[in-house]
Amino acid sequence: MNLKILWMYHDLMDLYGDKGNAEVLRRRAEKRGIEVQLDTCTIGEEKNIDEYDLFFLGGGADKEQNLIFADLLQRKQSIQTAMDHKTAFLLICGGYQLFGQYYKDQDGNVIEGLKFFDYYTVAGNRDERCIGNIAVETTMDGKTFKAVGFENHGGQTKNVSTPFAKVLSGHGNEMHSGFEGFMNEQVLATYMHGPLLPKNPDIADAILKRALKKRYGEVTLEPLDDTIEYQAQNVMLERLQCK
Repeated sequence: MNLKILWMYHDLMDLYGDKGNAEVLRRRAEKRGIEVQLDTCTIGEEKNIDEYDLFFLGGGADKEQNLIFADLLQRKQSIQTAMDHKTAFLLICGGYQLFGQYYKDQDGNVIEGLKFFDYYTVAGNRDERCIGNIAVETTMDGKTFKAVGFENHGGQTKNVSTPFAKVLSGHGNEMHSGFEGFMNEQVLATYMHGPLLPKNPDIADAILKRALKKRYGEVTLEPLDDTIEYQAQNVMLERLQCK
């Protein structure tokens, strides 16, 4: 099997080590004998998004989101085509926000989103910020499990119809929402940095299966030895008293 991953705006949207997500996906696929092509794409570069199995967009601050938005908007139809053809999507923080209706900053300026989904984001009070370690519980591929990460966002994302996870410790989409991220059968969008995937092998494998499904249908991934990954996860779960 082959897997093609497109990492968008790798030079601008790489807050809190989002590169680690791309590396984890590549490594876990290669350990199973899957040949991986990991390409990057930044402002002004030509790429046929529909050729890829996974579209990955990491996090960035307001400045970076403003820098990439015009370029991203020009790719909207290509992204829609990729969605229609069952490409998988992993969107982190700023990437998550940009796929919604809009983002309104603390000065009232509005960055229009791609409007693929109904949620929208507004900046919170300047004295309040969703920041710190976070633990959640989610269900993917019929398996319910806990996951950990790090969040740091002033934006409060509202009107999320299908959250990614229930918050066990931390904030999530809003200061007191109780839920984190957005998810449907192709898209996982989340505020969880850290990066997300090194400590959460269940999420990494679920994303790989979603990506491989585009060309190969339902696949079964052979188990890997994730002892170290779960040890790291358990340290944080214990620290947050979520074991």
